[in-house]
Amino acid sequence: MRLALNVDHIATLRNARGENQPDPITVALIAEQAGVDGVVVHLREDRRHINERDLRLLRELITTKLDLEMAPVDEIIKIACDVGPELATLVPEKRQELTTEGGINVIDNINLLRETIKTLQNSEIEVSLFIEPDIDQIDAAAEISADFIEIHTGVFANALSEEEQFDELERIRIASKHAKKLGLGVNAGHGLNYQNIKIFRELTDIDEVSIGHAIIARAVVVGIKEAVQEMIRLIKS
Repeated sequence: MRLALNVDHIATLRNARGENQPDPITVALIAEQAGVDGVVVHLREDRRHINERDLRLLRELITTKLDLEMAPVDEIIKIACDVGPELATLVPEKRQELTTEGGINVIDNINLLRETIKTLQNSEIEVSLFIEPDIDQIDAAAEISADFIEIHTGVFANALSEEEQFDELERIRIASKHAKKLGLGVNAGHGLNYQNIKIFRELTDIDEVSIGHAIIARAVVVGIKEAVQEMIRLIKS
């Protein structure tokens, strides 16, 4: 299981004072040295954290994989095709949300997503769809030629009981195995942390986890290098 670090929260902290620090680019480079397999950023339409300059600098400087989370809208699609991340992860986006609240509905947006995927793939960008662990949504993702899915793990992460957590883990297990049978790569993310990753790492069909808030919060105490390496040890042990 690979680890990709989302550095959006560094940009949020920087933007809180309208200054230049902390710098998400610096954090991404330190995280690469610490062993992450990729860097994730979400270029939102409202630019509430990562901005276009950040994205372009990351493209120039990081040496692992750049995963651009994005809504399937014309402005961001054009930027993505120009910048050329290795992976574009299509997510739903609402103005009032604190963070992405759930998976994109592939079935209800199938024509838009099909055209978006085609456009991005024509620019040699692989495409992932951030979706719930639902068989019908996975089938739709395969139908429109997505390269990956990223399974929304928020329900698992926010489970209030051990029974609910294990039920959702089994749902994710079934979904990821089904996706692999269809030839899709399988990533996962949202709410994963230093506690629940110990259970989650048992899922053998997950290729990569995307984690942001938990690692950045830990980095406030121990530094980004140690926070990343602690998570890597948990994932790979």
